[in-house]
Amino acid sequence: MSVSTRQEEFWAGDFGRAYTDRNSRPVAEWNEFYRTTWGLTKTEMNAAFLGHLSPESRILEVGCNTGMQLTGLQQAGFQNLYGVELQPYAVERAKEFTQHVNIVQGSGFDLPFKDNFFDVVCTNGVLIHIAPADLPRIMSEMVRCSRRYIWGFEYFSPEITTVPYRGNEGFLWKADYAKLFLAQFPELRLVKQEFYPYQTAAEKGNVDSMYLLEKVSR
Repeated sequence: MSVSTRQEEFWAGDFGRAYTDRNSRPVAEWNEFYRTTWGLTKTEMNAAFLGHLSPESRILEVGCNTGMQLTGLQQAGFQNLYGVELQPYAVERAKEFTQHVNIVQGSGFDLPFKDNFFDVVCTNGVLIHIAPADLPRIMSEMVRCSRRYIWGFEYFSPEITTVPYRGNEGFLWKADYAKLFLAQFPELRLVKQEFYPYQTAAEKGNVDSMYLLEKVSR
């Protein structure tokens, strides 16, 4: 798999490896981090958006890192879980955190799956690291592979805004990603969107958004 963007190069290297080491943790700690940061566990957030789906639903996470979100979904009862992760180190470390989850190394710009293969295709803090000019490509791949739903949890701003990231520029943005999907793909409709203000003092004033979009013509 060839690295195709500046951001992919960045995340495939030492910076991405350090991110993986810094953010990988057991599910109980992961949920407590969410409770401290947003006031709800990620399991509670997920249930509010996917609780109506069958446990047999086929779900793909694009940019799954070591699979914490997938493990959380597995503990909630979902059985057919897949992940694509750019960073080989994270794919290897995912073996410490996941069992019976299908994680492959690859790029969100070229998902190795058939059209309409999944019931849900999702991201969690991944689109924020894609340059705005490249968003149509990864979004198109997500929509192509989804039979029904696009689901996301990302930094929110009404307009695309660049954010410095650990001393680096050009590697982090916040936006209304649900709106960007809807603007590009007329076959999508917004099912639900919730906003989660940060509870921690260092992040006060920042907001994340979780959204669920559905294909209405497929």
